[in-house]
Amino acid sequence: MKLMNRKLIAAAVLASAATLSQAQTTIKLGWTTADSKVDPYAIAAHYFAEELEAAAPGEFNVQFYPNHQLGNDTAMLQAMQFGTMDAGVITGTQVGTLESAFQLNDLPFLYANNQQAHKVLDGEVGQTLLAKLDAKGIVGLGFPEAGFRHTINNERPIRTPEDFNGVKLRVQPSDLFIASFRAIGANPVPMAWSDVFTAVQQGTVDGLEIPLPVIFANKYPEVTDYLSLTSHTYNALALLMSKQTFNKLSPETQDLVQEAAKRAIDRQRETVASNNGEVLDQIKAAGMTVNEVDDVEAFRSKVANVYDEYRSKIGADILDKALEQVAE
Repeated sequence: MKLMNRKLIAAAVLASAATLSQAQTTIKLGWTTADSKVDPYAIAAHYFAEELEAAAPGEFNVQFYPNHQLGNDTAMLQAMQFGTMDAGVITGTQVGTLESAFQLNDLPFLYANNQQAHKVLDGEVGQTLLAKLDAKGIVGLGFPEAGFRHTINNERPIRTPEDFNGVKLRVQPSDLFIASFRAIGANPVPMAWSDVFTAVQQGTVDGLEIPLPVIFANKYPEVTDYLSLTSHTYNALALLMSKQTFNKLSPETQDLVQEAAKRAIDRQRETVASNNGEVLDQIKAAGMTVNEVDDVEAFRSKVANVYDEYRSKIGADILDKALEQVAE
């Protein structure tokens, strides 16, 4: 009788496990940077998984693929469109190659602070941007952040626009970034993220522009000397899901996913902001020379034509609404 009971219990456990396995939704979640506690992409990914688990215990099996294991941002965007990858934390700039309106966030010196960016991206403008991805086969869940982008290089501290002259600077593969840094006077070199560390190490480029947490999490103090706090662009990320994956979920679960994303993004922004001071201290302790810029307006005046050039590509209504909100 005892043996029979054990067999029945074992069968029940196996049946329960099989049912759970069948009920689980596997989410392959990728990003390009390190799986570090201070990396903004990694923080967004882990918080999203935590919020999904909190909202629906056992319903999702989130699998992490950091360090461009699933390819660069372009490859991951394509995989989400094809339904071969479920979700990603993608650099906003690269989303702009899929939908040009996303180039709004790359306009140099658009946002004076994080609060301005949140106001724009959590409101009508942000919802308009995310909605444009639906036709591309992707569901936009919101905008985590990597903070403002700054300049690191091995030539000299950047205090004025003239200090950029002749500096060979890796930029994201984006026409807008190339135009912006040419306007300032640098020599921009578009390059995939996976190639950048070696390029800096070998002197192929003099440096790059990058958020503080990404500098430290990806060991750039080991290969660059100067950090200049240029705050030239707010680095919006995008938390995205394949429309094919999303459409397999029930309407109730879709709502749950979207709410979990919002909670994860709120937490991620708070964590990234609170980490910045500590990260800057760690960068200094690692030996980098850090400086502020002398006059932000001197830089802003150099890039005024970039706004005119990209107005139609971004969409005049979107740009005007964003400018109106940051001026309030």
